[in-house]
Amino acid sequence: MSEKPARRSRPPPQRPEPQPRRQENPPAAGVRVSKLMSERGLCSRREADEHIARGRVFVDGMRVTELGARTSPEATITLSQKAQNEQNARVTLLLHKPVGYVSGQPEPGFQPAISLIDAASQWRETARKTSPSRTFSPAHLRGLAPAGRLDIDSSGLLVLTQDGRIAKLLIGEDSEIEKEYLVRVSGTLDENGLALLNHGLSLDDKPLLPARVEWINDEQLRFVLREGKKRQIRRMCELVGLKVIGLKRVRIGRILLGKLPPGKWRYLREDEAF
Repeated sequence: MSEKPARRSRPPPQRPEPQPRRQENPPAAGVRVSKLMSERGLCSRREADEHIARGRVFVDGMRVTELGARTSPEATITLSQKAQNEQNARVTLLLHKPVGYVSGQPEPGFQPAISLIDAASQWRETARKTSPSRTFSPAHLRGLAPAGRLDIDSSGLLVLTQDGRIAKLLIGEDSEIEKEYLVRVSGTLDENGLALLNHGLSLDDKPLLPARVEWINDEQLRFVLREGKKRQIRRMCELVGLKVIGLKRVRIGRILLGKLPPGKWRYLREDEAF
């Protein structure tokens, strides 16, 4: 028998050298144009995206139409005249919300505060010598939303606006706008309770920002806050042995409730600012 030829051993297959990973989408340089627009008070982030999509935004003189576009933090950003006109046409309303109305979305059995806004309930400051207030239009209800909450058991100044700039100013994460409340209470204040109301309480396991709280009379406190957690004042009072039996917001920033009657509203004037 003939011998079988010896098999030659094959060399082991060579593994390809590892290639450096390619980053398919490297991070773009700069800051989002919409973020810069919001930070500079040109409009809200949502409004900025709408303006960009419509070709109404210019960065250093060049039109920007791509959502998510980025640029230098020092870039000059401008809006088209049409966009500026639309921004200026957006209205902000001041409503004296009565007890029994919800400030935001309607709840079963209760009406939203926006249902009070119509031509008949508009309040005009007849004593003012400035130009007359603008005339109500149903178009002013389109996109109108409350800039902040005021719970169903509370009354007072509620701001409703179509303008994202004002909404961000009043309820944005970095808002510093003060809100002032008159609060009727019952019960006995704990020892050091007033000091705790001013600074030292926590809600939802988070410390509250410093507040200004003082007695007006034996039954009423004045609260000045720079935040607005859900039912914050009522919960603060409960922590120090008090029960709120009446709460009214009388100021937001530099805007006072003033003589505005319950259930009535007026436009924010051009000479007013929060």
